[in-house]
Parts: sequence; structure tokens; C-alpha cells
Amino acid sequence: MAITAAMPTAKERHRTRRKRASTLPAIKLSKLLPSHIDLRDPLKAVLVCEDCETWVPITGMYSKVQKLVPHHTGKAGIAAALRCRSSNRRIEWDMTIPEWRQALTDAVKETSSRQATVVLPKAFSPQTDRTLRARAERTSAGRLADWNAVLPRVADADKNRRAIPAGDAPTEGPAVPLAPQDVAAHDRRQAELGKQYAARKAATTAA
Repeated sequence: MAITAAMPTAKERHRTRRKRASTLPAIKLSKLLPSHIDLRDPLKAVLVCEDCETWVPITGMYSKVQKLVPHHTGKAGIAAALRCRSSNRRIEWDMTIPEWRQALTDAVKETSSRQATVVLPKAFSPQTDRTLRARAERTSAGRLADWNAVLPRVADADKNRRAIPAGDAPTEGPAVPLAPQDVAAHDRRQAELGKQYAARKAATTAA
């Protein structure tokens, strides 16, 4: 349901005294998470309401019965004025302030132990480790010396690659003719191709 300007909004949570207590069972501090309780200042103790899950002050610290102050479920001045059913709910002090402090310390330690640890990189094999160490220790002079050492083999490989194999290629096929079998016919064909090329060139130039 949308909230309009005419609708009442939640009010601030003050320590007002009400003789009438809620009919719900009392809230036991030992049943709550230590982080959901704040007893650093006992006269201004607060805890997280089990129903609306918001921080609510505890009233009646000087009286025999302590209760959650009447409160709305949402943030004051913004949310709708919906009364939480845990308003005026009694508090059962089944733990002392030192016990709460110790429980809070233990909870922090347990949370810290569950945090993810740093993932270490996988160790290199001995051979890879030696190779990487050797690369790191090499100097410019060392790299130049290594390159000069392989230059003769590179030159031999280039020479062999450029060499023409002896004999016919392929070995099992007929020899490739290097000159036309009919020289006269070859000359006549070349002359005809020359005339055709000259005619096409002349037509292109005229256009």
C-alpha cells in the first residue's frame, strides 16, 4: 500500500513507560545473537526486535520489569505507522553483561576463522622453476651470446631450405619440359595473343 502525505508515519522510539506488557513470551537475551544486543551502556540498552528486525530500546531499567518500548515496524518519519506486535514485550535477563561481552568476543573470533584465506598459486615443477630462475638470471650479454651460438644452425637451415633438389621433381613423375615442343606453333600463338592485346588496348584508349 502506497504511503501518502495524509497517512501517519512511524514515530521516534522513546523510553515511555507502560504498565501493560505484551502477552507474547518474554525475550531471552541468551537466545539472541550477541551482535543483536548492545549492553555497552546498560541504562541505554538496545536489541534487535525479533519481529520487525530493527534496533529497539529497552525501557524500565530501574523497575522490576524491563520491556521493549512501543515502536513501529519501519523507520521513523518515513515508513507507515504500523505498530510492531513485540511492543511492550518483556525482556528476560538470563545473562550478565560480562557474559554478553564474552559471547560477543567468541562470535567475532568464530566469524574471523570462517573468512576465506588467500589462495596461493600452484607451485611450479622443479624443471619449470629452474627454467624461470635461469631466465631471470640471464643478462643482455648472455642472451646475445646464446643468439650468436645458434646463428650457424639458423644459417644452415636457411641454406638447405633454398637449395633445389637434384633430379626431376616429383621423383616418380615425368620430367617437366623447359622448352615448347613445337617452337613454330608457340611463336604463332604468341603473335596472335600480342595482336589481341594491342586491339583491346587501342579500343580502351579510344573510349
